[in-house]
Amino acid sequence: MAKKFRVACIQNRAGPDMAASMEEAEILSRDAVADCADLICLPEFFSCLEVAPDLFNVGATIEADHPAIPLFSDLAQESGVWVLLGSLAVTTPSGKIRNRSLLLDSSGEIVSRYDKIHLFDVNLADGETYRESAIVEAGEEAVVAPTPWGLMGLSVCYDLRFAHLYRSLAQAGAHFLTVPAAFTKTTGEAHWHTLLRARAIETGCYVFAPCQWGTHGEAETYGHSLIIDPWGKVLADGGEDSGYVCADIDPDQVTQARSMIPALGHDRPYNDPAPATVEKAS
Repeated sequence: MAKKFRVACIQNRAGPDMAASMEEAEILSRDAVADCADLICLPEFFSCLEVAPDLFNVGATIEADHPAIPLFSDLAQESGVWVLLGSLAVTTPSGKIRNRSLLLDSSGEIVSRYDKIHLFDVNLADGETYRESAIVEAGEEAVVAPTPWGLMGLSVCYDLRFAHLYRSLAQAGAHFLTVPAAFTKTTGEAHWHTLLRARAIETGCYVFAPCQWGTHGEAETYGHSLIIDPWGKVLADGGEDSGYVCADIDPDQVTQARSMIPALGHDRPYNDPAPATVEKAS
């Protein structure tokens, strides 16, 4: 039998003050440790987030200088927990940043890094527009990380809409999927629960999805951090407030779900559809 564990998803509201944002995230994380969590998952850009016209402030710095890393490395080492730093803004030589998720083990060491592959370039209703690619450089590599409980597939926010990424993570051995996010309230109300439950059901994986909530300048995030089992059942929902949610995880449930519906092994080759043509009316 695989080792059971307890996961916590932190739900904070980051702002332009990095020290204050990290303090809130640290307090909530320590509360989750006191609630017997073995794995702490933080949201996307949990340490700094401020959005306004012509402003996207996420506290970008080189990875070695980011203050969140030693802060949570110490927490991991002191508490004996693993910590997913949902994402940090890491500067690159190109002048853009990487939206990077880092996994720390219980000794505080970085064991895996993942740079967000899919960038949020959208036009929503009422003039709500986002162009992540103007500032962020896309990653190129999918990542499956080792943990004491099994393999974990890493992703960030907008990746959620690309089902093939999660299928490839599951087929590479992932039993758990992480989706740290700062999902907008507009898209969250429409799609957040549905997409996350679909990713769990399609892959037979647990899904851990910590999400920021509230206003960050002129942007508003959805909250509702979710923990979902391999059958698509929501085990915990963070609602809309600062806090954390916990759930007990049984990795053997992954094996059971996949044995009932072994779809990950049923892929078949097929030809791509030919381009459609539309005949003009005479």
